[in-house]
Amino acid sequence: MTDAYTRFTRSPLGRPLVKRTGLPNPPRLPRHADRPQPVLGPVVVLGASPGADEVAALLLDWGADVRRRFEETSTVGSVVVVLDDLAKPADLGTTVLPLAGAMRSLLPGSRVVTISRPPTGEDLARDAVRGGVEGFVRTLGHEMRKGGTANGIQVADGVPLTAPGVVSTLRFLLSARSAFVDGQIVGVARQDGALPEDWERPLAGRTALVTGAARGIGAAISRTLAGLGAELVLLDVPASGSELSGVANELRATPLQLDVTSAQAGDRVIAFLRERGIVLDVLVLNAGITRDKMFANMTADRWDAVIAVNISSQIALAEALLSSDEPVVGSDLRVVSLASTSGIAGNRGQANYATSKAGVMAFVDALARRLGERGTANAVAPGFIETDMTAKIPPLQREIARRANSLQQGGLPLDVAETIGFLASPGAGGVRGQTVRVCGQNLVGR
Repeated sequence: MTDAYTRFTRSPLGRPLVKRTGLPNPPRLPRHADRPQPVLGPVVVLGASPGADEVAALLLDWGADVRRRFEETSTVGSVVVVLDDLAKPADLGTTVLPLAGAMRSLLPGSRVVTISRPPTGEDLARDAVRGGVEGFVRTLGHEMRKGGTANGIQVADGVPLTAPGVVSTLRFLLSARSAFVDGQIVGVARQDGALPEDWERPLAGRTALVTGAARGIGAAISRTLAGLGAELVLLDVPASGSELSGVANELRATPLQLDVTSAQAGDRVIAFLRERGIVLDVLVLNAGITRDKMFANMTADRWDAVIAVNISSQIALAEALLSSDEPVVGSDLRVVSLASTSGIAGNRGQANYATSKAGVMAFVDALARRLGERGTANAVAPGFIETDMTAKIPPLQREIARRANSLQQGGLPLDVAETIGFLASPGAGGVRGQTVRVCGQNLVGR
């Protein structure tokens, strides 16, 4: 799905005009269907630590064309910069500066991924250089060209670079599944998780419940999780029953018509699962609404409805499932909630929505701590995504929102769904309490 302006920039009339005037020139973003291989090669691994050697060996196992120096290749598809042994700011340049001279050799849709350690508050110089990596990655994200992205992985001290969470995150960020994820740092806190036997179907044998599944991003999430091998329970309000049945029939999923804000929602979900002998491995809390209004004109009905659907229902459903005496959730649960960049930076006319989405991010952080050994909780924060909802934004405002990110275009519901698929996978067991932005590095917030 491309917008009218993007189609114009790729037309015989538009291409020279854009080049001459310097207007935004949105690049093509290959998705998994366009580039199914996990790594765009050749891939150059930078770094001299034992961890760099482990990463190079891992990429070789994936069948990648691995090099250790830019001089060994004239073009570059991907770069992995291993920075796990930094001790002081002066150490960083030695490893990253060779990339500067290779930036113009990066292929369209290229990937740069750093692997580093987070600051711990124990050593001033070491914390400074570890924190500096984040600024480097975010700047590189702004400077990538032709649909390329730059992201980072922060691996907690003591967690090996071969841990499932590190391997799964690296594979996701190098792949075309992360087309609209840019300038992000994903933390891996623990060694938990398990790598799949089949990377194309990591959710095989697992069951997921998706709320708000009837249309838009929810339907895209459902299709993506089904493609990754999951069995599905799809939930939406009775008013969307026809659309819900359509998606459920398409995916051979089990539909459940239910208002998640009702007082009995949790009990009804538990009874539904128990009657069918379903045990959930994945819970995707996607149901959400907007009732935009400037705060000066905000009314209680608009405020309360958004808070009830977007955050209170998530808390209530999670509490009910986790405290149930019935065995309705598995022992390695993945909870993924829908946040928003509005919850990170705020957004004019969305005080209720931004409040609810900021609450989602705090909720998953707290839930991840509570789950402990029982599973993980994380959030995905979409930026401007091309949906029926954003199609209703006034044209000029919509156009500005589309271009206000490093990739100069809106994302697709598929981009949100792919990131949820990654966080829902068994391999992401070490990723906990994180909010991953799917926004093309929107120019708001951190």
